[in-house]
Amino acid sequence: MTPAAFAKLALLLEGAIEGSHHGTKDFRAGGRIFATLGYPDKDHAMVKLTPDQQRMLIEAEPAIFVPVKGKWGLGGATNVRLKAADATTAKSALTMAWQNVSAPSKRAARPDGRGSSRSAVRRAGAG
Repeated sequence: MTPAAFAKLALLLEGAIEGSHHGTKDFRAGGRIFATLGYPDKDHAMVKLTPDQQRMLIEAEPAIFVPVKGKWGLGGATNVRLKAADATTAKSALTMAWQNVSAPSKRAARPDGRGSSRSAVRRAGAG
């Protein structure tokens, strides 16, 4: 899979938009990042999974999926080896990541549309 093919799959998800974060392309839904391209290098992408989803994918496809190093990886952030991935597998991982950030949240969105902030939650009276 090429980076362009991964991006195309990500942008097919409802409400997904492309952005930029720390010099990499990212894909967001509702202002929250669910995937990135180019981390840790141009041959990889990242999907934001739960630890259980991460374990399942790594067990099923160890040639494609590997935890991101450090605490992010412990939380479910998962690298995708693009050259090893096929469209069906990548779409499945992207869909899980998209669902994780698209699920209704108790956190209020920031006015700039970039996710949540504690002060926005306090202002909304939910904190």
